[in-house]
Amino acid sequence: MLVISYDISDDKLRTKFAKTLIKQGGIRLQYSVFEVNNSKRILDNLIVRIENYYAKKFGGGDSVFIFETDEKTAKKYGNAIHRDRDLIYFS
Repeated sequence: MLVISYDISDDKLRTKFAKTLIKQGGIRLQYSVFEVNNSKRILDNLIVRIENYYAKKFGGGDSVFIFETDEKTAKKYGNAIHRDRDLIYFS
């Protein structure tokens, strides 16, 4: 699992970056923090994509932090604990 936090000043680049994370299975934990829980191959490909495509476009004030963790070491409290559960809605 990866936890990716970012601060990107360019609106278009920030939106594209967030969409890339979502396409790779990312779940938005906070506005600019995503949890991406996928296969090792997908996670590795995502890191390569960030390094080879996005890193070249970042400005001096932009930052991206990627934290590698697993389900056992990640602790969640509050609303975050509900992110791992499927929700069923009845109407």
